[in-house]
Amino acid sequence: MLPVMAAEENRALSGAARIGLSEWRSGAWLDRRMLRRCAAILLALEIVGFAFIVAGTHGWIVPLAKPCTTDFVSFYAAGRLANAGTPQLAYNIAAHFAAEQSVTAPGIGYQFFYYPPVYLILCAALARLPYLAAFVAFAAATLLAYLAVARHILDDRSGTALLVLLAFPEVFWTIGLGQNAFLTAALFGAATLLVDRRPLAAGLLFGALCYKPHFGLLVPLALAVSGRWRCFAAAGVTVAALVFASLLLFGAETWRAYFAAIGAAPAMYQSGRILFAGFASPFGAIRLIGGGVTLAYAVQIAASVAAAVLVGIVWRRNLSLPLRAATLAAATLVAVPLALLYDLMLAAVAVAWLVRETGDGAAPAWEKTVLAGLFVLLLDPRHLGAAWHLPVTALAAFAVFALVARRAAAGLGWQPAGGGLPRHCAAECAESEIRPVSG
Repeated sequence: MLPVMAAEENRALSGAARIGLSEWRSGAWLDRRMLRRCAAILLALEIVGFAFIVAGTHGWIVPLAKPCTTDFVSFYAAGRLANAGTPQLAYNIAAHFAAEQSVTAPGIGYQFFYYPPVYLILCAALARLPYLAAFVAFAAATLLAYLAVARHILDDRSGTALLVLLAFPEVFWTIGLGQNAFLTAALFGAATLLVDRRPLAAGLLFGALCYKPHFGLLVPLALAVSGRWRCFAAAGVTVAALVFASLLLFGAETWRAYFAAIGAAPAMYQSGRILFAGFASPFGAIRLIGGGVTLAYAVQIAASVAAAVLVGIVWRRNLSLPLRAATLAAATLVAVPLALLYDLMLAAVAVAWLVRETGDGAAPAWEKTVLAGLFVLLLDPRHLGAAWHLPVTALAAFAVFALVARRAAAGLGWQPAGGGLPRHCAAECAESEIRPVSG
């Protein structure tokens, strides 16, 4: 009797293990209730960690050997130089570095400014505020804009959606580094929201991306192959208007200084002064694992071509807006050689569109587990990548691109549609008498 009972118990435990593994693979474990709990815990941990980092970088825990600062000081210093009537000096390293130290402290590390004079319009406005007030205003305003756009993309105004959006680790990286990724994501996301319904407004938003022009790399292709010429024209007019405004405000000399400065930019990015572990691009991934500059550019070109081909096909075939928008956002991160860890806010836009595309507010099947894993990896991709010599940041960007490509292939009829499980997972679920969870 006892051996029979033991055998039955072993079979039950084995079945439970198979059920648990199948649920993890399928993503069935991550229902809306669990999602809310996990996001709340992650957000709380991120807030505590962020507060600790802020205290540490201000020398409140232990004295610092040298003062720290953020990338925002680069924007603010450029704005101050513009307000002083010398905007061209924003591209003079010595003058710009002196301006950075004057608003923070002597001895900080230099933060480069390689943005076109169009961006000086915003920088000059921010520099009219005290430094800390400008930092808080910029971070808060752009974060709120991003959250508003992302919630519209999701078509979900719930507290759960807000928690998940705020818990995305790159939110804290963007704030902590004083970067403008919220602005990029808000402009890009809003433009994709409006591209079908209000093409002129969408064109204006796409055009405004010229402050960070490489993130508009694939936009003309998408608009042209899909015949959205009104949007295309509106984007072009917006770029021309912003360039003209910057010429009026800052003069042609500033543009000449800008072009001279960006000529030296590739050497800086190739050198590793900015950690390759923080790159989200194939170029940075190859450099991190020891590949040379020539190989890195070759891989980057191949990736850029693949991303452009996918965008061209998806937009030419006029697939659903969520698929087109997700493809454009995810492909842009793969296509541009200079995308850093905070630029993964654009990946958040792509994922939001993927979630919207399912129609019920949840990623299909096993994709949920993949996305949950990316959340965890992106808590500190730069240090993980440097320690493991593994391009975590770039792999995250590629993973989102792969998910989008898979979904696009289904939309194009190249593989079965739907959010079902991979075949081996579906088989395991069948053996355990569990029905696969569909998106």
